Amino acid sequence: MLKKTLAGLVASASVGFLFAFTPDDGRFFDIAKNLDIFATVFKEVNTYYVDEVTPSKLMKSGIDAMLKSLDPYTNYIPEDDIEDFRTMTTGQYGGIGASIGKRNGKTIVQLPYEGYPAQKAGLLAGDEITKINGVNIEKKSASEVNKLLKGQANTIVKLEVKRFGLDKPLALEITRDKIQIDNVPYYGMVTNDIGYFQLSGFTMDASREVKNAIQKLKEQGAKKIIFDLRDNPGGLLNEAVNISNLFIPKGRDIVSTKGKLAERNRVYKAIDDPIDTDIPIVVLTSSTSASASEIVSGVMQDYDRAVLVGERTYGKGLVQETRPLSYNSQLKVTTAKYYIPSGRCIQAIDYSHRNDDGSLGKIPDSLRVAFKTANGRVVFDGGGVSPDVEVKEREYSQIAKTLLNKGYFFDYATKFRSENTSIAKPKEFHLSDAEYQKFVSFLANKDITYSTGVEQAVADLVKKSKEDKHFDDLKNDIEVIKKKISTNKANDLIRFKDEIRELLEQEIVSRYYFQKGLIEATFDDDQNILTAINVLNNQDKFYTYLKADASKKK
Repeated sequence: MLKKTLAGLVASASVGFLFAFTPDDGRFFDIAKNLDIFATVFKEVNTYYVDEVTPSKLMKSGIDAMLKSLDPYTNYIPEDDIEDFRTMTTGQYGGIGASIGKRNGKTIVQLPYEGYPAQKAGLLAGDEITKINGVNIEKKSASEVNKLLKGQANTIVKLEVKRFGLDKPLALEITRDKIQIDNVPYYGMVTNDIGYFQLSGFTMDASREVKNAIQKLKEQGAKKIIFDLRDNPGGLLNEAVNISNLFIPKGRDIVSTKGKLAERNRVYKAIDDPIDTDIPIVVLTSSTSASASEIVSGVMQDYDRAVLVGERTYGKGLVQETRPLSYNSQLKVTTAKYYIPSGRCIQAIDYSHRNDDGSLGKIPDSLRVAFKTANGRVVFDGGGVSPDVEVKEREYSQIAKTLLNKGYFFDYATKFRSENTSIAKPKEFHLSDAEYQKFVSFLANKDITYSTGVEQAVADLVKKSKEDKHFDDLKNDIEVIKKKISTNKANDLIRFKDEIRELLEQEIVSRYYFQKGLIEATFDDDQNILTAINVLNNQDKFYTYLKADASKKK
């Protein structure tokens, strides 16, 4: 009886949905037919499938599959996930203020947030949480653990923690608080007259945080600014508009949106007085700078307001809005494309036209259309925002990546923190050769097996030579190459000492100075920041990049 009732409800909901369409709509019959088929399929599966099915789970799978055929950004948000969605848009949640992750089946504290309950209660990076409010969490997923840690502000959560160097577990009581994830996790001076700030998101109040960072940097003597948008995935459109408005004159167009419904198309302008339209700015971008961060970097480029340094951005020129659904669920749906002041849309992938096999491809450079900035520089649409000065993402050695992925930097930093109560300030901290050798000794009984590109090439050579019946002739030479590779790999801890030590220093610094210290520790090794400093320190070079013929000189 229950199954029939459920099926009836689905059918009724489908019929009700049709009233949103008029008989004059050319697609009315097609929509009605397919909704009827969908309801019938659901009824038959619910009635006859061999095992019991969960209606909400089955329906969500169907909705998700339908939306997946459109684009990655159109999503169904059920009531159970609304709180996580609010956190993404507001940057706020009730909890203890720490990054927690799973590793080898253990729940490990990655980094407490400075000034929040976890750090104040003494929770350390590297601590293993074994119980939450008396509940053993060994078999719980990371998302389940996070839900147990979150809760209303001023409520208490009890943790049982294993700490490196201690024989007995610790019992910690932490009072949850309202956690605000900062959009600007860091601002500070990189030289006597160059200020730097990092924008990591576009949740509510991002523009206020940026404005505050600029004002504080200028108070500290900043005459030039590095604006770091690398790895920023985007967020709220209005915050992108407000941030752009901080640097360009009132009344200028910032971004326009165009979708299916012409009456909903909009042009967003700078409606406030800017804080500074003259201070030289370098904007740092990466291949994962997306959406709202591309609006800001694109606006700064289109008005020749800043020099962009780094990599071409991701290429997400789509706008989403949230539509309320029944039963407290929501639909985040792509409603428009956005266009920056030069008139270009930087969307890199055409989701509406798929290949025959269902795959998608990026718009080739040969099909990108040229536009012009305010000064007449040539810029292009259809593939993200290209930097004025290209700096490739640093490629670390295979051994460094292996040590990072296996968590050996993290584990050694945990050990180091337990043995050293303090270290020098982030910009001044460096490991001596003797201390580096201690790390090498720490790795002595660890698995640091990895395969290099050369080894893969040799393996391919062996396979091909066997297929061609030439292996016996090449066998001795191949063995000599293998021995040489083995000898070289044995020396990799010395050969790549500088970059390994650099990554280890950053991990150690984070244990004492948290996220801000970690950012500062990268300044002397970050090629993007070093390039930005070089551009800003050469006034002629800076303004040359913004001239009409600059694009021809790239």
